Amino acid sequence: MADKMKGLLESDRKRTQEAKAKALVAINQLVVSGKKVNFNSVYRYSGISKSFLYEDVDIRKRIEEQRACDVNNEMNKRAKYDKTSRSKDVIIETKDKRIAKLEEENRKLRIELEHLRGLLYE
Repeated sequence: MADKMKGLLESDRKRTQEAKAKALVAINQLVVSGKKVNFNSVYRYSGISKSFLYEDVDIRKRIEEQRACDVNNEMNKRAKYDKTSRSKDVIIETKDKRIAKLEEENRKLRIELEHLRGLLYE
């Protein structure tokens, strides 16, 4: 009976190690392919149950770390876009001010030109 129990425990340990290996391979493949890493994607890619992924401390930690990296990368992309957008807004505002200044100068020069023409033809 004790031998049977040892065999069962050994079999369980072996299946757990195989499941961990599959999950780690799935995580690495997802990272390499640039896909998002989360419990659902690892479950779909590896075929390992979600409950195993959540319960295994090492796998859970790895998925959560990678998910945090994905979120940080996404935030950096958004920040870069926002910065670019703000820069464009500043440039447009500066150009609008410059255009208004030139239009005012143009208007004053036209008035001065009319006045000088008037003096010339008197």
